[in-house]
Amino acid sequence: MSIDRKQLDEFDQSHLLQFWAELSPESQRSLSQQLEQIDLPLIHKLVCNEDKAVDWEALSRKAEPPPAARLDEVAPKFSATAALEKGETALRAGRVGMILVAGGQGTRLGFDPPKGMFPIGPVSHRTLFQMHCDRLLAMMKRYHVSIPTYVMTSPATDAETRAYFEEHQRCGLAPDDLKIFCQGTMPAVDATTGRILLAEKDAVALSPDGHGGLVNALNQHGCLDDARQRGIDYLYYAQVDNPLAQLCDPELIGYHILSSSQLTTQVVQKRFPTERVGNVVSIDGKVQIIEYSDLPESAALQTLDDGSLKLWAGNIAVHVFDLDFLASVVASADGLPFHRARKKVPFVDEQGQLVEPSQPNAIKFERFVFDLLPMAERAFVVEGDASQVFAPVKNADGAEVDTPALAKLALSALHQKWLADAGATVAPNVTVEIHPDWALDAAEVHAKLTELNGPLRFEANTYLR
Repeated sequence: MSIDRKQLDEFDQSHLLQFWAELSPESQRSLSQQLEQIDLPLIHKLVCNEDKAVDWEALSRKAEPPPAARLDEVAPKFSATAALEKGETALRAGRVGMILVAGGQGTRLGFDPPKGMFPIGPVSHRTLFQMHCDRLLAMMKRYHVSIPTYVMTSPATDAETRAYFEEHQRCGLAPDDLKIFCQGTMPAVDATTGRILLAEKDAVALSPDGHGGLVNALNQHGCLDDARQRGIDYLYYAQVDNPLAQLCDPELIGYHILSSSQLTTQVVQKRFPTERVGNVVSIDGKVQIIEYSDLPESAALQTLDDGSLKLWAGNIAVHVFDLDFLASVVASADGLPFHRARKKVPFVDEQGQLVEPSQPNAIKFERFVFDLLPMAERAFVVEGDASQVFAPVKNADGAEVDTPALAKLALSALHQKWLADAGATVAPNVTVEIHPDWALDAAEVHAKLTELNGPLRFEANTYLR
């Protein structure tokens, strides 16, 4: 065994070997490999709260609105037309790649497989994976270019995700355009003792290290090198559970380029001051996010002279990264703060029995990708229309927000609007879904209907493709 027993003793983690004598040689090798991957000094530091604590109340007092392109801006620094042209030029030149984060399971949806396999098409019942890939394929067709797509999984979703893409012919993507890679993990620790939990006698209780583990994972799996070799300068980032995410949106990419930003974030205007979204703000000239749970109500309620919210920008987890910026923070990624979450984690007790806790018993550590924001020398924010860019699928139907039913309504409403703006009529209570190969946006819908030479009326649920 090559693991360091002395270090385990030093950090009070020797219990991880308590069943060693009972294990087969294969199980011993497996446990040894797991333990070698654990940074025990880091775990000790986190358990002892020796990492730098953040005074969110003090920061909130200094928070200002971020530098942004607003939807209702009277005299914008950059026009939407200029941004669109700049982004389209970058796309045509093959300078854009895609990161799709797909590490989540559908537990809250009552759906056991990876969330990307959830059927969400309002009429077609296409999965989240298929819908995103269909958009990317349509973008490639429009701009006559390949867009490499890097799909980040977690240990819980990796095998099923790979099998899904294999079974479905990569959802139409070329083999060279799809790279699936798995994020890292962190051990869960007992909330009282700080000791690392065992999931089994030969297995540590591990959980994904959060979206903030993206940079290390991209680097370790060769994705950054692959992107650079392909001439990619910009990586578009979105999460799989948002079917309205406009992957590789040229306008957002254009704003990123025009503002000389290293990290650009798309946001939506908060519906009310204390909405449960991350608040994108500027503090001492640095763009960063204050989670709703960390933002004092007094700060959330602040308004400007015109009565609008001062801290208006809600995070929707859509970003554009400079490849050079991501490469520059690879060595600094360990500086990202860890966030703690108390969770119920099953574990093996001292008698070797599996315990299923009824209350949160453990602490999980994870990093968030938005903590990269203050590391950027130049960051920019672009407001999107929530009805066009944000319909997350997180909760089972019956919940108040973020359900499949609401996402399907949002998708159909957007496509109905495209049709109505082009002169078509959609009968009440009719569901419409437009495949991106038929039309990617409102302009293409208008062109399609013009080709059909006459007004149309949709009387029944319709899938246009």
